[in-house]
Amino acid sequence: MMHAGQLDVSVGLVSELISEQFPAWSGLAVRAVPSHGTVNALFRIGAELVARFPILPGDPAEIRAELDDEATAARRLRAISPYPTPEPVAIGAPGAGYPLPWAVYSWLPGTIAYDAEVSGSTAFAEDLARFVLALRAEPTEGRVFTGSWRGGTLTSQDTYVAEGLEKSRGMIDIDALARLWAELRTAPRTEPDVWTHRDLMPGNLLVADGRLAAVIDVGGFAVADPAMDLQPAWNLLDPTARKAFREALGSDDAEWRRGMAWSFAQAIGCLWYYVDTNPVMSRTAHHTLTALLDA
Repeated sequence: MMHAGQLDVSVGLVSELISEQFPAWSGLAVRAVPSHGTVNALFRIGAELVARFPILPGDPAEIRAELDDEATAARRLRAISPYPTPEPVAIGAPGAGYPLPWAVYSWLPGTIAYDAEVSGSTAFAEDLARFVLALRAEPTEGRVFTGSWRGGTLTSQDTYVAEGLEKSRGMIDIDALARLWAELRTAPRTEPDVWTHRDLMPGNLLVADGRLAAVIDVGGFAVADPAMDLQPAWNLLDPTARKAFREALGSDDAEWRRGMAWSFAQAIGCLWYYVDTNPVMSRTAHHTLTALLDA
């Protein structure tokens, strides 16, 4: 269990929910999908579908609204992405002992970047840049960032970063990281908000034949600081591929520093929180923070 009060979702429960609510799929095999994700349990339904079950307790009406918003975001992203992204198919209701709404999306094949040898690939880095640039090119129609999650002002993350640093004592050089955050948190910005994925973690990037094949987990797609989508530079790419990524994006020094800061803010919370319950996420955070210190 990664979280206190986390909901337990089994293959049997999922099969029962499908039989009750989507009988046309009741003859399809259901199997759990190993995942390093932190907020959903995933289950394949046949060959073409995947069900996403929220594992954090919440108000069903609020969760339903979030799933509706995610589906809207997913449809918008699919319309502009140069690479495949998941298509929303259905939203299920609570039942069979599971207390929340849940979602069904199209399944996209590929190897997650955690397990693919792409960290040093300039071609893969350029694929990532193509995806990010396509999102940035979509008109925002006056939308601006809202909410408390990452993507607005860097200083909004000060309290979260301070807590993460304190809880990471003994795991990494937090004194050096504290100095780095003090430098990064004031990186200037003049660019307007743009469309961003906001969670370009290696587990959300699918690879085929060494190239970007698809981008998944698209519920965070929203307008935000353009630097939000620079994450792969430090959570995945080596220095050579990182340089290719930056050059393809045309990032100036200020944007690059903000990208470092957003990557820092994401990683410092994951390092300690998932050290025992999701080691891959914790190791990725350590890798990210180490790359930032070496940058």
